[in-house]
This record gives sequence, C-alpha cells and structure tokens, in this order.
Amino acid sequence: MDEFELIRRIAPRSLSHREIEIGIGDDAAVYNPKKGYQEIVCVDTMVDGVHFLSSHSTPADIGYKALAVNISDIAAMGGYPKFYLVSIAVPSGRRESDIEAMYEEMTKLAKLYQMDLIGGDTVSTRGQMVITVTVIGEVEKGRACLRSHARPGDVVFVTGELGSSAAGLSLLLGDRFTNDEGLVQHFMKRHKRPEPRVKAGLICSRYQRVALNDISDGLASELNEIAEASRVSIDIYQDSIPTHSELHKLHSDWEEWVLFGGEDFELAGTISSDQWERFAQECSSCGVPVYKIGQVVQSGEAKVFYHSGQDRILLEKKGYNHFKQDR
Repeated sequence: MDEFELIRRIAPRSLSHREIEIGIGDDAAVYNPKKGYQEIVCVDTMVDGVHFLSSHSTPADIGYKALAVNISDIAAMGGYPKFYLVSIAVPSGRRESDIEAMYEEMTKLAKLYQMDLIGGDTVSTRGQMVITVTVIGEVEKGRACLRSHARPGDVVFVTGELGSSAAGLSLLLGDRFTNDEGLVQHFMKRHKRPEPRVKAGLICSRYQRVALNDISDGLASELNEIAEASRVSIDIYQDSIPTHSELHKLHSDWEEWVLFGGEDFELAGTISSDQWERFAQECSSCGVPVYKIGQVVQSGEAKVFYHSGQDRILLEKKGYNHFKQDR
C-alpha cells in the first residue's frame, strides 16, 4: 500500500465549511472558529479484537462505526459535528481496497452532517488494526449539555431502545437466540451501525440546564456519571425503559443488556420537570424519540436506583471497561 497514493485518494475534492483555511495537504489543518460558539473536541480509538472484529464486520461497517461513535459524543454535548481526522495503523498484508472502503463509508456518514475530513495519519503495524478518529464540533456559547447539570426534581430520559446493540453483539459471537432473520438483522444493525442522536442533542441545547451522556458503556454507567458530576441520586423504572418489544422474550440476559450492555449510543439525560412536556413535544414534532424513565430524587449521595416490581436496586457503575474486561 502506498501511503501517499492513499492520501491522494481519500482527500476531499471540496469542503463544506468556509471556515477552513488549510485542509489536507500541509503539516496541519487551519480553520477559523465561529464567533459566538464554543468548539467541542472528542477522540475515540477502536482496536481490532477489542472494539470490533474484522472477521465479523465488513470494512464499511468498521469505518461507519469509527466515525459514528465520535459524532455521538458531540451530540451528547448538545453540539453539531463539523470536522474529523482519521488515523489508522494498518497491519501488513491488509488489502488497500479494505482501507478505501472504510474511508468511503466514513465519507458517506460525514456527508449527512456536512462534515469535512481535515487530516489524520496512516501507518503500518505488526499488530492488530487500530483506528483513531477525532471529531471537532461546535455549540452555541454557554449551551453545552454537561453531566453536572442535573438537579432534584428533574425528569430522567433516554432517546431510544436499549439493549439491542448488546443483543446484536451476542448474535455476532454465535449466540443464535432467534431464528427470525428480521430480528437478527435489526439487532446486528443496532450494534454495527448506531445512529448518532445529533438532532436530539441540538434540541437539548436549546433548553436550560440539560445534562447528557451518550450510552456507550451502558445505561447504569452513564447515569452514574451524571449522578457523580451533579452530586444527586437518580431513580429509574424497568417498565419505563424502551426496549425492542421482543427482547425480553428472547434471552434471559435481556435486562443485563439493557442496563450494562452499552454501545446503544442513544442519549441519556435529565431536564427540568417544568420543561419536560414542551421538550417531549418538540422532540416528537421533529421525529426524535424520547422516553421518560425516572427522576432525580435528591442531592448529596451520588447513586442510581433501579425499580423492578417492588424492588429498589442500587445500580453499580458497571459497564464495558477496556482494562477490567468486565460487564
């Protein structure tokens, strides 16, 4: 694989944002930040065998998810994604067409948000493939949706069905718990091609004091992070959490997937109770799903409780941890 030829092929022929002074082709990109806005920067690294299995996913699927998870982080701040950078460590012997397919799929996803590729790096490795994506976005000054914004009395909400990505991963790894091909494809798509909730995040940024997290490591983990940052306790209810209608019938682990499975990349957040109805109506009118799943109950101890029937269960901050390898 010729690195410089690859750069020539992936370099965009045109740019969506006039703020860019210098894009790909120099030592670094140069752009002008927009007045009245704050910049948001996030980065995620995906390693073959840890975050994806190249033996079970197409190069296009891998490229899509590598960018999508970063766009989701921008959405969780109430921002809009604008630029991205991609660095790939490529194992020797990997086909050039595979790398091009990854970039092509990232380009397709980026076009949905008018994002510009402005840089990155390509190197060889003797180990597994590693993809690192950086996304730069913007949010109106003072409107970022921070984890520290939750207050007692707030409504706790999520933007879509949970547990389906973990179900898709289980299927991917050979647990054939359903023979319904439609369900198999649905769950696998939820795992391989999550939809970043950018529109939902933008709506959240228009309201005062919304706390947000994207559900990458599991609902329990994300809500515990909000509870810790805001120093509050949260109650959520099993029968209010949105899931696929068939999920609970298919596998005994469905509840574990919903609470701790992760990689759903929906948004979990809190909003003032007196703004909830207007917020829910605005989301509905924009085609954005949103579900009330609980409330912030008190300040002080940072805890999350799960109500299942008559039981009130303390939810530990447990989810996917890259170092503990524990769910």
